[in-house]
Amino acid sequence: MPFLFSILTVAGMVIALVDLIMRDESQVKHLPRFAWILLVILLPLIGTILWFALGREYSSAGLGGFTPAGRAHQAPAPAPQQSAPPRPFEARSTEEQLADLDREIEYYERRAELERRKRELDTGSVD
Repeated sequence: MPFLFSILTVAGMVIALVDLIMRDESQVKHLPRFAWILLVILLPLIGTILWFALGREYSSAGLGGFTPAGRAHQAPAPAPQQSAPPRPFEARSTEEQLADLDREIEYYERRAELERRKRELDTGSVD
């Protein structure tokens, strides 16, 4: 049993190292590639698990599933004529998006307050 665990650990380490080396630098997260290589080599089990859990970037466009027969199936190719061009990816964090929404809400609240005050001045009545 320990022999099988050792074989699986070494196989996982080799797969992680091949995956790590074959990936583009932009797809390696949290640490530089060299640090991930050292982590996987020096701590094979933990490094391999951390690499697949945290270190690599999974893209939905590049994932192909496997059919029960074991053959990979490809996503259908996009139609040659699309109605709208794809929107560019906007890399903003959730916090940045929420801050933008808060500013927008504040803007419209101030605008409504100014409109209310203008109406009060026009009618000559003040609360």
